[in-house]
Amino acid sequence: MAVDVILGLQWGDEGKGKIVDYLAESYDIIARFQGGANAGHTLKIDGNEFVLHTIPSGIFREGLTNVIGNGVVLDPIVLEKEINGLKALGVEVESRLLIAHKAHLILPTHRMLDAASEASKGKEKIGSTLKGIGPTYMDKTGRNGLRVGEIFSENFMEKYEQLKEKHLHLAGIYPNIEFDLETEETKWFAAMESLKELQQVNCEYYINEQLEAGKKILAEGAQGSMLDIDYGTYPFVTSSNTITAGVCTGLGIAPSKIDRVIGITKAYCTRVGSGPFPSELFDANGELLQKEGNEFGATTGRPRRCGWLDLVQLRYSCMINGVTDLILTKLDVLNVFESFQTTVSYEYDGQLSTELPLELSREDLKTENSHFEGWQHSLDEVNTYEKLPEEARDYIQFIEDYLHLQVKYISTGPEREKIIEKEN
Repeated sequence: MAVDVILGLQWGDEGKGKIVDYLAESYDIIARFQGGANAGHTLKIDGNEFVLHTIPSGIFREGLTNVIGNGVVLDPIVLEKEINGLKALGVEVESRLLIAHKAHLILPTHRMLDAASEASKGKEKIGSTLKGIGPTYMDKTGRNGLRVGEIFSENFMEKYEQLKEKHLHLAGIYPNIEFDLETEETKWFAAMESLKELQQVNCEYYINEQLEAGKKILAEGAQGSMLDIDYGTYPFVTSSNTITAGVCTGLGIAPSKIDRVIGITKAYCTRVGSGPFPSELFDANGELLQKEGNEFGATTGRPRRCGWLDLVQLRYSCMINGVTDLILTKLDVLNVFESFQTTVSYEYDGQLSTELPLELSREDLKTENSHFEGWQHSLDEVNTYEKLPEEARDYIQFIEDYLHLQVKYISTGPEREKIIEKEN
């Protein structure tokens, strides 16, 4: 067997959580391969809304194993809170959840450094979620981070204190911020006791053994492709590889083990925080997309910036990920528009181009758009592709032709059942 991959093709918030939950019944194992509590995967089931930050989105399915891979950075406080919330809903967690013992731990001082660093940037802020993600990955690449599997070692506290002192020394270069370290440490060590009760696994061996046993595995990404540390809109990115390549390092599998790459895109674009966004709208259309799409961050609560679908950016993401299956979400948000647009090329250096430049924020970059007629009625009762309005089908066909990819599923609402499978 091979691993299928599901990931976002924009700047995150594409609706990955719902899609993973929907597809999960076809798999035996759901495995998160990167990121941390800066992710917010929202699922709406039986009228109730759930937001997952660290735990894979297959946790609601009985009989599924959910793995937090070694590419993830883990905050025990966030994880404990998430587990308690799921238990309160009657969801069985412990028997369904495995944690890679090579996953790195987020310390309270990581969050302190994150907040201090971001506060010092002033207008140059990169839009960090202040969850300690960046500083934790910095310690990982700096070869002095702490891993989950080390919590049982005799010298764990010695390593913890050494890393804490390093962080306190680094904090001295930033202006003082309000951060109650003593209180946060108390909560952290209490949560560590809960972490010790969870099942740990040697992730790379476990995943490969399960593949050899014929198990079907879905690798779940967090954030979006345009936030990839190497291929995103640097420096306004996250600190991990959010693209398909990150699956290999995040779970410990060979590239040859990857089969389908399922890419998710909204029918328009959003972005949280700072950074370039060529198709962003600053008019009533942008406000209407935000209102109709309920575009507020699941993790931060921050309003998302909104704009038309950017097909130049989307084709780039499909290329670097090797997308085989395309999923279109939030088509219903366009219900209210009499007409709308999509970006089909950029203009910079005096020429039209369908390639992303090094600096997507360059001042001379302009977008060239195609225009579409809206359908202006609800999609609530639409359950097959043929029943979609002609204007919606024309829009989907245009996307397919531009990307040379076929749309596999179309999401028409936040609920689990609001998904149309397109016969190709």
